[in-house]
Amino acid sequence: MTSPEIPTSETADVLVVGGAAMGSSLAYHLLAHPGFSGRVVVVEKDPTYRLCASALSAASIRSQFSSPVNVRISLHGIRFLRAIAEHLAVEGEVPEIGLKEGGYLYLATAAGADVLRENHAVQIAEGADVALLDPDTLVARFPWLNPGEDVVMGSLGLSGEGWFDGWGLLQAFRRKAKALGAHYVAGEVVDVLRGGPRVTGVVLADGRRIACGTLVNCAGAGGRTVAAMAGVDLPVFARRRYVFTFSCRGDVPNCPLMIDTSGVYVRPEGESADGRQFICGVSPDAVEDEGLSWRDEDPASQDVDWTYFEERIWPALAARVPAFEAIRPGAAWAGPYDMCALDHNALLGPAAPQGPENFLLCNGFSGHGLQQSPAVGRGLAEWIVEGRYATLDLSDLAFARIAEGRRVVERNVI
Repeated sequence: MTSPEIPTSETADVLVVGGAAMGSSLAYHLLAHPGFSGRVVVVEKDPTYRLCASALSAASIRSQFSSPVNVRISLHGIRFLRAIAEHLAVEGEVPEIGLKEGGYLYLATAAGADVLRENHAVQIAEGADVALLDPDTLVARFPWLNPGEDVVMGSLGLSGEGWFDGWGLLQAFRRKAKALGAHYVAGEVVDVLRGGPRVTGVVLADGRRIACGTLVNCAGAGGRTVAAMAGVDLPVFARRRYVFTFSCRGDVPNCPLMIDTSGVYVRPEGESADGRQFICGVSPDAVEDEGLSWRDEDPASQDVDWTYFEERIWPALAARVPAFEAIRPGAAWAGPYDMCALDHNALLGPAAPQGPENFLLCNGFSGHGLQQSPAVGRGLAEWIVEGRYATLDLSDLAFARIAEGRRVVERNVI
């Protein structure tokens, strides 16, 4: 929509659509940047964040990626989380995010061993603390593990990987951003206004208009819709993912976040009255490979298909960890992923030349958004203020790679 004259109820130097972890990280990093003195407005359609990916995520962080840029992003992320008191404390109150560096453990068959070795070389070159272990070493370290006849190798994060309270991180970013002056507006963007080659503002569902100098799309699973309003065809699609919980009386000490050869993952999650509590799920690649209909599901639905757990997840876990043969299923929930159809990696930065020159994208994290929010928020803030990525080059993830026909191959998608 073109509108040279915009009667507005509010103005922003930077307007962020989406106020969950990514949008709030950007708001915080902008206002903390010494070169920025403008006004930041964050529009969030659901201030309760009840259905956002940040609240429903398994909330983990890992350096075991196959692409160098993703490893670098995570190494910054873990440093940020370790020093959260330095970054996000407000009036002396330090956020509680329960960071547990329990590590990731990838298991590989003979067919996947070479990929694990190649990934490991990338990770070590970038400074990640990861070790390759043979089956005997795996069993010595994790006596509860049954490698069977198929596991020939494991890749274990010795430090810098684990899990945390995703809700706590979201609220910490939001609270700090507000303390620095960010203004949060409850509303849904229904139109993007343009004047020539630039965005001039947005229209909210209740008729309010907000003028802006720069517009940033951090709308998560709704990012494709927001991009379309600005004339951008964003290959990002909302996908529903299930997370299941269960408790186990058996002893499974020092369990990392383990990714089985089947694509099923499991990790500890506190304690329950019935024994240790775990959460689990299955990677999108494993589901797609089996031809299941996850691509056609309604991502906004909170319905959970328990057959995923009963027929796909539990049998794989019980075979790999005998203690999991006797469990008590717990709660389960569905959460949205903003899946990038190009290559399962984020699309960042200017939407030009396809879209307006002052429209930035921050979409398609494919399940990695929470752990990548510290580095991406900082990077986009630098781009807005300085016109470049100053401390960590994120240009590999540029939206322009679509027009260039360039994919960032990521072998480790969970």
